[in-house]
Amino acid sequence: MPDSLPVDPSRLKFGIGQPVPRNEDPLLLRGQGRYTDDLQLPGQLWCVMVRSPYAHGVLRGIDTSAAKEVPGVVAVFTGEDLQAAGYGTLRCTISLPGLTNIERPVLATDKVRFVGDPIAFVVAETKEAAKDGAEAVLPDIDPLPAVTEASAAAAPDAPQLYDHVPGNQVLDFHYGDAAKVAEAFSGAAHVTRLSLRNNRVVVCAMEPRSAIGVYDAEEGRYTLHVGSQGVFGLRNQMAGDLLKVPVEKLRILTGHVGGSFGMKASAYPEYLCLLHAAKVLGRPVKWTDERTGSFLSDQHGRDHEVNAELALDAEGRFLAVRLTSFANMGGYLATVGPLMGTLNFTRNVQSNYATPLIEVATRCLVTNTTPVSAYRGAGRPEGNYFMERLIETAAAEMGLDPIEMRRRNHIRPEQMPYAAASGSNYDGGEFSAVLEEAMRAADWEGYEARKAESTARGFLRGRGVGNFLECTAPPAKEMGGLRFGEDGSVTIVTGTLDYGQGHWTPFAQVLHQTLGIPFERIRLVQGDSDQLIAGGGTGGSKSLMASGAAIVEASALVVEKARAAAAHVLEAAVADIEFEPHAEGGARLSIAGTDRGIGLLELAQRLRTETHLPDGVPETLDVSHIFDQAPMAFPNGCHIAEVEIDPETGVTRIDRYVTVNDFGVIVNPLLVQGQAHGGIVQGIGQALMERTAYSEDGQLLSGSYSDYALPRAVDVPSFEFISHAVPAKTNPLGAKGCGEAGCAGSLPAVMNAVVDALSARGVTHIDMPATPETVWRALHAHA
Repeated sequence: MPDSLPVDPSRLKFGIGQPVPRNEDPLLLRGQGRYTDDLQLPGQLWCVMVRSPYAHGVLRGIDTSAAKEVPGVVAVFTGEDLQAAGYGTLRCTISLPGLTNIERPVLATDKVRFVGDPIAFVVAETKEAAKDGAEAVLPDIDPLPAVTEASAAAAPDAPQLYDHVPGNQVLDFHYGDAAKVAEAFSGAAHVTRLSLRNNRVVVCAMEPRSAIGVYDAEEGRYTLHVGSQGVFGLRNQMAGDLLKVPVEKLRILTGHVGGSFGMKASAYPEYLCLLHAAKVLGRPVKWTDERTGSFLSDQHGRDHEVNAELALDAEGRFLAVRLTSFANMGGYLATVGPLMGTLNFTRNVQSNYATPLIEVATRCLVTNTTPVSAYRGAGRPEGNYFMERLIETAAAEMGLDPIEMRRRNHIRPEQMPYAAASGSNYDGGEFSAVLEEAMRAADWEGYEARKAESTARGFLRGRGVGNFLECTAPPAKEMGGLRFGEDGSVTIVTGTLDYGQGHWTPFAQVLHQTLGIPFERIRLVQGDSDQLIAGGGTGGSKSLMASGAAIVEASALVVEKARAAAAHVLEAAVADIEFEPHAEGGARLSIAGTDRGIGLLELAQRLRTETHLPDGVPETLDVSHIFDQAPMAFPNGCHIAEVEIDPETGVTRIDRYVTVNDFGVIVNPLLVQGQAHGGIVQGIGQALMERTAYSEDGQLLSGSYSDYALPRAVDVPSFEFISHAVPAKTNPLGAKGCGEAGCAGSLPAVMNAVVDALSARGVTHIDMPATPETVWRALHAHA
């Protein structure tokens, strides 16, 4: 692995650090993108799922006779059909001590456990016929009492979802030395306690889930066209857990993806249904969800009930933090369902503070709701939110300046590397400097004048700080293949997958800098499992760290091969061959001290035409490389928000927003700012608007955009983005990841600003989402 990248990037128009527009944009903006629903395969049939209308009940039987008589219907399948075929089940794949796993059948056969639980599916010649057929399916369900809150599911008299899960509890997680933490709390000068709700959200990707199943009877091989976050991992899960076939018997193909945020990362029941039907019927079978189905069946995010506590000494120094939580898993365990409220709470509540002791105790429980899984940040924004709300509340209770409290507790640069109580090892950071820069950018000193002006107009003004640090997912094994094409192009093959981020451009920038390949000649392959030998998918803000490092290492291998090939062509010793990626006229290999040389792309073409090469001379410059695992990184920053609240209506308006971020080395500032903006807006949505509501019997009350609010352009201000880069030492690019950090800063910044504004009326805390009704009620409760 090279110690540094060649060439000062500022010299390169398309090098690292340049705001290069996304390669995908012209295609997408012309409406020429290819999403799964755009595909129409010859002989294609349509599938529509039949879902449980009850949140909890015993499934006595399913009458499919009327559905089979509907014109155009080809077949109707139930869980018994899939069981007879010998398929496997869906389950949680993360390993946590004490976890009681749940084997989820693809279609329910004994009980239904949430509204939307799939119980059958209809295949027809047209989508309309499939819908008519689905409406004619008659399930016989004996309803049972339902429970929708995790804390309620823990009650002794709560309805029980599973016989083998007593008390509905699948995991009692604990981290930290409880005795030492208790001692710190008992000896503290002050203890702050808050009850916090991390509200459940619906993911709301622009593109609904969609898939097409194909089966080749001659080869005995399946193909699944599907939107995903990584085809390599999805293939392994589908082939191994569900189809029970060798991985080479399944091909996953992903084209453009219209958003995911964690939701499309893993297998779903519908995907196996399509493959089974394609095999039985001998024709491709397509399914595209509608919004109602998405609200019910797409995995939800968040949903934790948390008691947060902070112990401090008399000067406001942190002694210990303790989280005691209920985590809602939904009706089944999703692939990483327990991760957020356990390991990720633990890693991220530390934030950038030198808190010596951490304890996290989380009870994970099943309920009669849609299963919960990763959503942008997946426990990272929450951990920072809990800590920042504790700090603001503690400062108010102790009569201390919350900014000074943060400074006093920040981990200092001279303490790096820092072994955190969370178990992480921070490699670097300038946390107080980031805070100071954010305060300057936010015109901290001018706030009182702005507040007075708001007051004069009858509004309540508040400002909030969201100081954050998040632990990215550690980059796993990742492919960094490079292929030299006959047309002079070079193709990057990666196991990460772009579902809106714009990977092609920053990956091309890295390759352009390392090998000098002309930017316009660089292609990207990412969505075909047949072309991959490894791949960790995209998630946990690790893509550039993983794929970028893989490209850097693969480039070094290309140079090694190119020097051997150039030595043969130029009739020189390998030791005398020099490689200059950005020579005049393009990347070039030359004999040291002479003007004799050959261009890299010319050399690749030369090798293609040579028929007899001596030993030691490569036949091609192509490489198929796997980047090994690397430590996680620690993006951090500070968001400062100012809000105005109309006390007559409870409406909150965000007036000003500043964010200073340490994302390490930024490959493409344009794309990074876009990622930050998106994360901030999703945090604003959760903080102020998005509320997933269930009735007592488990019906989803917020099941459409008539009942579920998302932020629009009018709801957000312009964001000021400033970079304060401290390069990471955990990967060769020095990058830290940025995809989820916007949420990590915006949740605490916005909610601290709301509480600050309401404090003028005696309100000390309000839970997310701070909807107009919630704010209005809080104001009148303290009137």
